[in-house]
Amino acid sequence: MSGFHWDYEVFLFLGTCLTLLAWLVSRHKKWRKSEHQTVRTLASVGNFFPLLLLVLSVRSFAFEPFRIPSSSMMPTLLTGDFIYVDKTAYGLKMPVFHNTLMETGQPQRGDVFVFRSVEDPSEDIIKRVIGVPGDHIRYDERSKQLYVNGELLDAQYVGPYTGFHDDIDPRGLNMKNASTGGVAHHILQANGVRRPFAHTDLIVPEGHYFGMGDNRDYSKDSRVYGLIPEKNIVGQAKFIWMHWRPSAFLEGFKRIGQTL
Repeated sequence: MSGFHWDYEVFLFLGTCLTLLAWLVSRHKKWRKSEHQTVRTLASVGNFFPLLLLVLSVRSFAFEPFRIPSSSMMPTLLTGDFIYVDKTAYGLKMPVFHNTLMETGQPQRGDVFVFRSVEDPSEDIIKRVIGVPGDHIRYDERSKQLYVNGELLDAQYVGPYTGFHDDIDPRGLNMKNASTGGVAHHILQANGVRRPFAHTDLIVPEGHYFGMGDNRDYSKDSRVYGLIPEKNIVGQAKFIWMHWRPSAFLEGFKRIGQTL
């Protein structure tokens, strides 16, 4: 089944369906006053239905917490950041099958968004929207320059990166000011690091998006695995609501509340 994979949402959906069935059976007029152990068990199971329905509704249609798993979005997001993902930003989608029930908006260039991996749908990934349907995207591997519809997205040098780091060597990392779709943000580029990419010159078709990490030389993104289908999109990252990293607790605490 296309787009289907076993994950927490699937088990939550199945649990909601099963408790609903137990609730309906236990309240059928034939069984309502029965003291049979099976009916009592079904009634107990059915009592969980309202709670599971609430959790499923909030998680599927409103918001979902997300923990940053890697350094690919440095310096905007760091490993240990917990972010709020607005699932209403790009449309209300059916749980499990992810068909759009109601359009509420489309990803825009510069948005930070979460989506299910095109390689492993059980994995959620976060990147920045670089290309929307109709855009011509070109990334020059030699100069590390990015062009959208023939226009260079220039990045102004700020200085050596001196912030947090985890699973990468910060030596040689340079921070630059960039602007994508009118959204100002920082990117990182590494001296002496050059990577070949499979997708560096393409036109984004309808229903797809091109995403890149702000840590440009240490990000596996659309340059590697290609375009992101609209159906895979989970929602828009809005702000950091918690940071947890014991090695830098006080510094991380200051990140709470930062908007994206």
